[in-house]
Amino acid sequence: MCADQLKRIVRTGTVLLFISLFVSGVAQAMPAIQHWTTENGAGVYFVPAPELPMVDVRVVFAAGSSHDAALPGLAGLTNGLLDQGAAGLSADAIAERLDGLGAQLGSGSLRDMAWVSLRSLNDAEHFDPAVDLMVKVLSQPDFNPQDIDRERERTLVALRQSEQQPDDIAEYHYFKALYGQHPYASRPIGTEASLKRITRGDIKAFHDNYYVAANATIAIVGDIDRPGAERLARRLSAALPAGKPAAPLPVVEPLTKASEEHVFHPSTQTHVMMGAPGISRTDPDFFPLYVGNYILGGGGLVSRLNEEIREKRGLSYSVSSAFLPMAQAGPFTLGLQTRNDQLDEALRVLRETLQRFHDQGPTEKELVAAKKNITGGFALRIDSNSKIVEYLAVIGFYGLPLDYLETFNDKVMAVTREQVRDAFRRRVHPDLMATVIVGGNQ
Repeated sequence: MCADQLKRIVRTGTVLLFISLFVSGVAQAMPAIQHWTTENGAGVYFVPAPELPMVDVRVVFAAGSSHDAALPGLAGLTNGLLDQGAAGLSADAIAERLDGLGAQLGSGSLRDMAWVSLRSLNDAEHFDPAVDLMVKVLSQPDFNPQDIDRERERTLVALRQSEQQPDDIAEYHYFKALYGQHPYASRPIGTEASLKRITRGDIKAFHDNYYVAANATIAIVGDIDRPGAERLARRLSAALPAGKPAAPLPVVEPLTKASEEHVFHPSTQTHVMMGAPGISRTDPDFFPLYVGNYILGGGGLVSRLNEEIREKRGLSYSVSSAFLPMAQAGPFTLGLQTRNDQLDEALRVLRETLQRFHDQGPTEKELVAAKKNITGGFALRIDSNSKIVEYLAVIGFYGLPLDYLETFNDKVMAVTREQVRDAFRRRVHPDLMATVIVGGNQ
């Protein structure tokens, strides 16, 4: 999953283009993802989309919070400062120039990755100066002390607010329970102590080490031809030091025993997160587990968890399950919110439903319906250039096959009941899960 905080703009022409190209199954009408590597080591992934006079660019780095080391929050703070001042331009000056060009510049940071993105009109009058701003933000951030202090204070305010939110509290304790000393346990936003310790030297060193060409993936989608895309990629990567790729993250160790942690919070609703390390992005069991989880709890109102916990018993308004594949094993999570006095029953039904699905797998009727819903909704996941460029970045960053989008529906349709049952039996262990409970019952 690539989680993004940027606004998405859906264009009718792009919807029609990518529904026809990616979902029709007509091989000769499907634009292949083009891939090459720049001279200084950046991987490039490109799909032409000439129907709209726009270009979307996304540059992704292995520079997420899993690289924070002893300074949680360093990756997020570094990324958040990129557009706060670059090449002598203030944040206001950058924003004014973008507004004048009608361009959108965005950035973000997760556990695995950090990115900078650009959406611009493709004519030279708008595109060239917009790319120039992107280059400055990527390669020449000023990291002015006053900007650092302001961004630090903003982050501290956000941290203190999150520490009052039961869902944020649950997520923090949950990742600690699953990952222990692994870098994935680090809180992306940081801690108050670590944020106060981070210096300008720390930020600059992080940028110098990770925002380099050999650690970059460049995704390009839009009204631009291959030579133009090559020039764009060369322009972006040439502005960065060659550097070297980030060191691979350590392997995630599986849980060896179950655990349950209660965190008091003065609320009438109790938040529950239960799960264990799951799968990486390239796991061979991805499709059986993905389809199976849709039936278990990923399908919203049509899932088993929703049927058993919400519809039959009225124990929760919201209940779900999900695999979050990452560079290493991301979490497999079941979550719900329930009234404090219903916690015990809700937990019992949650665990029983998981155990039953683990033992028996899906019915044929459930499998057929899940495949139909997943493949039928796939077009909406690729209905704009901004969504496609996110997928290209994920494909490049995680080393997925270039035909990932083209073959997605076929691989979903090929999943069998026995494959789902076998994958869940091998990869999901209901008796070895961490449970975090945040709510009003002590």
